[in-house]
Amino acid sequence: MREFILGILLFAVALALMLPLTVINFVVVAFRGNGKGYFMNTAINLDRFGNYEFRTLWNVVLIRKDSPHRFGDFRETISSVLGKNQQAGTLSATGRVLAGLLDWIDEGHCSKCIIE
Repeated sequence: MREFILGILLFAVALALMLPLTVINFVVVAFRGNGKGYFMNTAINLDRFGNYEFRTLWNVVLIRKDSPHRFGDFRETISSVLGKNQQAGTLSATGRVLAGLLDWIDEGHCSKCIIE
């Protein structure tokens, strides 16, 4: 029980620090002249984290059970797995909605994000 409570506390501290440290880090990076792609790189890193951390949820909700392309590889983004399943025709209804939304925001997004 102690470990569970400690985990929750550390999780809360990490979440509380994430946004302010991101802003501070961006200011430092931008001041050094390298801020142009900062938020895109951060978004990709969060996407990879989400693909790994929420793999069980995504594998249940976004794809069919018979899908050959599963979520959970830390090197891959959620969009990449969606794109592979889009091409294989193994997205669930929820997966098709999410892929459709991403493709509406950025035409062909899921296909463009496929990592082999």
